[in-house]
Amino acid sequence: MKWIIPAFFLMTISHGLAQLTPDTRKQGIDSEPGVVYMEPLFSKPIQLFVAKDAPVFSDKDGKNRLGTLMANQTVRLEAISERSYRVRGRGKTDGIAGWVGPWAFTSEKHPDFENQLKALYQRQIQVQELIAARAVAVGMTYDEVTQALGKPKKTSVRKTETGETSVWEFVEVKETKHYVRRVNPVTGDVFRQLSHVTQEETKRTNVEFTDQLVSAVEHKEDHTAGNLRIVVPPLVFGW
Repeated sequence: MKWIIPAFFLMTISHGLAQLTPDTRKQGIDSEPGVVYMEPLFSKPIQLFVAKDAPVFSDKDGKNRLGTLMANQTVRLEAISERSYRVRGRGKTDGIAGWVGPWAFTSEKHPDFENQLKALYQRQIQVQELIAARAVAVGMTYDEVTQALGKPKKTSVRKTETGETSVWEFVEVKETKHYVRRVNPVTGDVFRQLSHVTQEETKRTNVEFTDQLVSAVEHKEDHTAGNLRIVVPPLVFGW
């Protein structure tokens, strides 16, 4: 899979994500299904110009009207859904925030903003689904891979005249607890005691980045019983 991101969004997304904490990013992802929030993606607010008065709704489906967004003002874009934008601006009597149709806005700097935001929305929804499934795909950023798989076990970086490549290595292990039977020398009761824990590598994933975006993903699964490591449990002194 290869993601195509509008050029004017790509560098801003990568820069903005790097400055946010995991809790901030997760809050944006989990707030509402089918919605992409701008704050976790961009370090600077996205602004749109209101070309005509437009109804504002409390929900993205346009069922509950809140009021009217006045024309001839610049508003901040807070979130996008498949068919509407959540903005914050000025109403007839006071400030207002809610969902408005894209037809109400223009942008001199980015005349094709509606198609660009639509492409961004489609990508981010797919990325959110990948993160939820703990999966990665070509085109994801460092931050998105970290959200999906956590921190890598190993990393390597290679810089050349043409750019930078890096490889992140993720390892999944299966832990098995092993017990032995013991007899209490005083009471004669038989009980189980943890003797050791084995760790078996079940899957290894190598994620390759080119210029900070995933360019290849390699999965290796071990179907044998080898590669075991023994971890001694904490010692308990009973006398």
